[in-house]
Amino acid sequence: MDSSDLEQLCTYINEKIGNIKHTLSLRNCGHKPALKTILNKIGDEIIVVNEILNKLESEIEYQEQTNNSLKELCESLEEDYRDVQHLKENVPAHLPQVPAPQSCDKGSELNPKESVKDMEPAPLSKPPRGQRNIKEISFITSDEFNGIPAYMKSRLTYCQINDVIKEINKAVASKYQIVHQPKKSMNSATRNLYHRFIEEETKDTKGHYFIVEADIKEFTALKVDKRFHVMLNILRHCKRLSEVRGGRLTRYVIT
Repeated sequence: MDSSDLEQLCTYINEKIGNIKHTLSLRNCGHKPALKTILNKIGDEIIVVNEILNKLESEIEYQEQTNNSLKELCESLEEDYRDVQHLKENVPAHLPQVPAPQSCDKGSELNPKESVKDMEPAPLSKPPRGQRNIKEISFITSDEFNGIPAYMKSRLTYCQINDVIKEINKAVASKYQIVHQPKKSMNSATRNLYHRFIEEETKDTKGHYFIVEADIKEFTALKVDKRFHVMLNILRHCKRLSEVRGGRLTRYVIT
């Protein structure tokens, strides 16, 4: 054994002996009447300090829980603020326009017959000759959007749903422009599309406008994925579309 190891061992043993001596001296102090009272007071103070430390620990735990709750609330408020900011920056252009109310005083100065005549709606303009009106899906109103179950619309927004409606209307218009187009003016690609459209017709779709997934892929940039089918479920819920199945094909009929 090296001398340095022996010195370390001796030092360690001497420290242990010194600790034992201090312990015995404190033990003997406890038997002296003058010191016993002081030791009892010190013991009582230690108990009081221990209770204070326990209360302080409980308060720290409570403050930590409160701090975590405030952080979650702050994150939620920041997310709501971002949503509101997004809505503010992306106000849809297809919100329903509210007609300005006409003044009653102005009408009272007119002849009653003229007043009634002015209130009559203007006749609908007819489409140019040879052109047909193609039915479109009307946009979802804010009240309808609020009435959609939360599990159905998930995180979809009002604008996103109406943007899809706009694209579906685009596909319907493109399809039926071909259907109504004179065959003599069709090229080979358009003629192939025309024959597909006719083959997809059934007795249940006769007289109705409808599209299939192939039309969405053909005429729009929409992805026919899970999110798109969620949109279709919402449009069926809002009675904008109905489904006609047959021949392994789902037809989305404009209602």
